[in-house]
Amino acid sequence: MDLYLLRHGKAEDRNPEGDTARELLEKGREQARKAGRLVRSLGKPPEIVLTSPYTRALQTAEEFCAAAGLPGPVIQGWLGIGMDPESAVKELSGYTEFRRVCLVGHEPSFSELVAFLIGAQARSIDFKKGALAGLQINPPSRHGTLCFLLPPKWVDDE
Repeated sequence: MDLYLLRHGKAEDRNPEGDTARELLEKGREQARKAGRLVRSLGKPPEIVLTSPYTRALQTAEEFCAAAGLPGPVIQGWLGIGMDPESAVKELSGYTEFRRVCLVGHEPSFSELVAFLIGAQARSIDFKKGALAGLQINPPSRHGTLCFLLPPKWVDDE
């Protein structure tokens, strides 16, 4: 399976309703749209997009899907903050009918997942807001190959 990881875009620092309600800033929306256009231009878009239920991740996923010409995202609670890498791989085992899956979520969960899959230290992976990673994995195997990790400034279609 080709696995894309998209960290949510730049969001407001605080929201009166709490961390889960923090919304994307326009910069974050544009980061998500650029990632969507890039994935579409590669000719290998995800067949399904799974997202954290947190507002900033859901908004990122929606902008990404719209720009990539994909159906809307599917909310998955396990993608919230604090996602455990081993549990994530088990959850991905339920999606093996898809050749390409995209997860939209948070840090430090994504750095930890990449590190877990490639046998690295999470602190050695710099997963910025709006960054896009691509891996090849075979769930439930715990081993994967990192194909790319693009910071948002490189996910630029202009």
